[in-house]
Amino acid sequence: MAQSDFTTINFYVNFVLKIDFSLFLIIFTQTKDAAMKKSKVILSVFLLVQIIVIKILSAFPEFIEEYYSNGLYLWISKISRIIFGSLNFSIGDVIYLILIAILIRYIFKNRKTIFSWKSWKTGWKSKFLTVISFVSVFYFCFNFLWGLNYHRIPLYEKMNLDKEYTKEELIVFTKKMILKVNEIHSLIAKNDSLKFINPYDIETIYDKTQNGYDQLGNQYSSFKYENPSIKKSLVSLPLTYMGFGGYLNPFTNEAQVNYKIPKYNFPTTVCHEMAHQLGYASESEANFIGYLASINNNDIYFKYSGYSYALKYCLGSIEKFEEGKSKELWPLIHPGILKNFQESKDFWDGYQTPIDTFFHYFYDHFLKANQQKDGLEGYSKFVGLMMGYYKDKAKVG
Repeated sequence: MAQSDFTTINFYVNFVLKIDFSLFLIIFTQTKDAAMKKSKVILSVFLLVQIIVIKILSAFPEFIEEYYSNGLYLWISKISRIIFGSLNFSIGDVIYLILIAILIRYIFKNRKTIFSWKSWKTGWKSKFLTVISFVSVFYFCFNFLWGLNYHRIPLYEKMNLDKEYTKEELIVFTKKMILKVNEIHSLIAKNDSLKFINPYDIETIYDKTQNGYDQLGNQYSSFKYENPSIKKSLVSLPLTYMGFGGYLNPFTNEAQVNYKIPKYNFPTTVCHEMAHQLGYASESEANFIGYLASINNNDIYFKYSGYSYALKYCLGSIEKFEEGKSKELWPLIHPGILKNFQESKDFWDGYQTPIDTFFHYFYDHFLKANQQKDGLEGYSKFVGLMMGYYKDKAKVG
């Protein structure tokens, strides 16, 4: 990182700290009630300051990469996973549920005031500052504990991967992937017409994921994973209705996995969330790393999960080039594999509601607000990373 860049960042950080220190001095010179009011103002101003600082830092991904993603965050994540990973339940989900319960209780207890136009007309400033103060604290914790990883150096630059490809190149690559998935399917199914059913229970899958990351970590030190903290989400049913297979809790660094999803691709979903724990916030990068961790696992069921996961995305990417084109490749795929794909489609279609649409819309805009310009489309962008990884190789695997 250039010295001039570091000097520029240092100037802005010192400037912000001086402002905050001066503002906090004002708080402690006031009475208790005045201090409470001032604290709301300070936190509200602090939110604006944070947004400006994050915007500045996002222009210096090398700084984020060196001092946060490969510096401070490594300690934050390690401590979080050691503390919360020792618990056999999701503390993050419990905290969320408690906060929701407190919010519902507060709304019910103060319903007359909250839903009173007269009350809002006379006290809207105080209520507005209360909400902004909460958002300010939330925003700080989110970015400090994990969110700054959205602004690190893109993985394709670090690994020197060419992620651009043509439709013709994608079709050729997809055919190679079909051969690999068919090969593994033949080893785990009695015949090519049977769909694969993962015989492992969820806890066994959690235990076995470490092997894939151990193998991957031997090849790439930045993918080394220690101190597992993988949990069955207590809100798996709501997650299903929202259309999500899991999520990373940025405050506790727990990998939360929806235990209701079809188990044939459960291993790769777990590996995807673990990639987020390593500090890879981009969904395409988490998909790519999760794929690599799956196929590098010594367990053949994990390999099937990873390769079939990748194949499904390849077929989807072909459809984006030309609708209906991927169907030309279906005869090349074992019927049992297609049944697994149909199993997954049927599962998600069974929970399709306006809730799913709303949360996908919300998360799409959330990703775009955090330097992920492709939004939810970023999930499928991992095909480019994968093709860059295998470039000039005769076959997949």
